[in-house]
Amino acid sequence: MAETVDDKVSYFQAVTGISNTDLCTEILAAHNWDLQLAVSTITANPSSPSASASTSSRDPAPSAPLAVDAEYVAPPPPLPLPLPPQQQPGIAWKLVTLPFHVVSGGVGLVAGTFRLGAWVAGGVLSRSLSLLGLAGQAGSGDRLLELPPSAAEAADFVAEFEREFGAGRGPRFVAEGFADALKRAQREFKLLFVYLHSPDHPDTPAFCGGCLCAEPVAAFIDENFVAWGGSIRRTEGFKMSNSLNASRFPFCAVVMASTNQRIVLLQQVEGPKSPEEMITVLQRVVEECATSLVAARIEAEERLNNQRLREEQDAAYRAALEADQARERERLEELKRREREAAEAEKKRKEEEEAVARASQEAAEKEAALARRRQEKAMALGAEPEKGPGVTRVLIRFPTGERRERRFYSSATVASLYDYVDSLDCMKAEKYTLVSNFPRVTYGPEKQSLTLEEAGLHLQASLFIEIEQ
Repeated sequence: MAETVDDKVSYFQAVTGISNTDLCTEILAAHNWDLQLAVSTITANPSSPSASASTSSRDPAPSAPLAVDAEYVAPPPPLPLPLPPQQQPGIAWKLVTLPFHVVSGGVGLVAGTFRLGAWVAGGVLSRSLSLLGLAGQAGSGDRLLELPPSAAEAADFVAEFEREFGAGRGPRFVAEGFADALKRAQREFKLLFVYLHSPDHPDTPAFCGGCLCAEPVAAFIDENFVAWGGSIRRTEGFKMSNSLNASRFPFCAVVMASTNQRIVLLQQVEGPKSPEEMITVLQRVVEECATSLVAARIEAEERLNNQRLREEQDAAYRAALEADQARERERLEELKRREREAAEAEKKRKEEEEAVARASQEAAEKEAALARRRQEKAMALGAEPEKGPGVTRVLIRFPTGERRERRFYSSATVASLYDYVDSLDCMKAEKYTLVSNFPRVTYGPEKQSLTLEEAGLHLQASLFIEIEQ
């Protein structure tokens, strides 16, 4: 008996989400350990222990919003939709506080996005394996990556709904948690259609097969809403039923995001409905909220256009700035190039001036050396002798046509003739040779030690200068 009691308590906790074991035991004992009766009572009872935000009365349209949970503040939605007027005719709306675990599920949205993409890939692979007859090897518990609990429950609900009522029938329920579905509705500027599934309710099969799976209803929901469904046997579905005060099943609701962890309950549909009745109710909600949705879309588009305009302006500014910087770099490079050229030209000019100065200095030094040489040669010759028997007269013709004549002692050497030529300022050449015409005799270095008489130049001689190349 102990094992049977423990099994019932564990199952009751899993279905209702009540964590207190003693409380679950007391509830089951009060229902004479009838598990189905206890679960039905908790599901339909507005004062369920797990419904922390529930009240004793289930007014379908209370005018005062429920209190916000002060212990947790969820991040604001990315594109908040404007609230409809509180006195808007035809729609009974109210603010509903979401369960803590539903709101906190949106905190990991960035990481959840990655996990959802991996789950979608895993789902595609799983369906492919199912089509190939390998479903037994890749069951629902062997996903490629572990999903968040809320997404896993939503995926299981979609799979169970399709398995029971046929694949491709009914609304396209999103396989993600309630918070993510709410954000999806905001991004698509649609309302969120919520269906809470009670598998044990006698009206559920007929409602799902005859109303939700009716082609006009499914098409209308897919076109105008984002559809989310959850089973009240699972954690998120059960807690959402408490938040939305679901008192009768089948239960549907139309909600939209408000602020923080609150949503706006625009319409709830309780009990079985025909397809015509369902479409009438949903169409009225869409018509009443069309203005708000259009305004939100226009605002978002304006915000996006403004952002795009700012990005284009920033891009144009950056392009202009880069162009200005490029022109400034070119100007600086041109300035540096001109400075280099000016410096090189100045350096070349200074080098040329220095070369000219050196050449002038060398020429001056050379001229001074020649002048000293002429003076030294003139002093070495001594005074010109007078005419007499031991005196030789020598006539020298220069390349310029100039002629010079001087008397020398016959005992003087041929080298004295070179000293005489060097003492004159008649030519600039340093290497030359004295030559006679008839007969032609060259008086080079080998004859400079001979006297004039020994060289055959006595009593008189006529010589010309032959410049060596």
